[in-house]
Amino acid sequence: MSLRLGDTAPNFDTQTTMGDINFYDWAGDSWVVLYSHPSDYTPVCTTELGRTAALKEEFERRNAKVIALSVDGLESHLGWVKDIEETQHVEMNFPIIADPEKKVAVAYDMIHPAADDKFTVRSVFIIDPKRKIRLTLTYPPSTGRNFQEILRVLDSLQLTDNYSVATPVDWKEGEDVVVSPSIATADIPARFPKGHKVIKPYLRTTPQPNL
Repeated sequence: MSLRLGDTAPNFDTQTTMGDINFYDWAGDSWVVLYSHPSDYTPVCTTELGRTAALKEEFERRNAKVIALSVDGLESHLGWVKDIEETQHVEMNFPIIADPEKKVAVAYDMIHPAADDKFTVRSVFIIDPKRKIRLTLTYPPSTGRNFQEILRVLDSLQLTDNYSVATPVDWKEGEDVVVSPSIATADIPARFPKGHKVIKPYLRTTPQPNL
């Protein structure tokens, strides 16, 4: 059964390159980005893991932890880590789940038989501190993930969880946001004192409220 937005992310106990973990305990009160790779020693994924390690401070600034998964075993992962560090010029600073029995992959519906019945597809999950799934993405094998987009979504989710706003197309941190339709235009000044624009009765914008 596939996981959908709002579903509770399944818990699991597993081996990783940074020791054995219980997923919920490891996550603590952080947001989590969980993403999967078809197998070890794959070129696109090697670049992705290196990029993630380089972005450690950006994820930490957002109270987010990252964890990766491949259906290969721990020994294979540890060998791959050496290659990642060598070729991407980083220190691997987040765990990779070893899932040779595919228990986590199945729980998160990462096996898509029409694509490949042996390996995981390249999935991304953003999970909030309440263990709810807030974003799902599935990439084709030939296309590397855009981690700036993943960071952008984290920014948007954390902002819109705390204010009655939404983020418009191509929004980035610091840009104007959309006022929720549930707020009457007459009530906007009290809720958003930085000002607002009425483009259409249903389309009102205001400066990002948490800056």
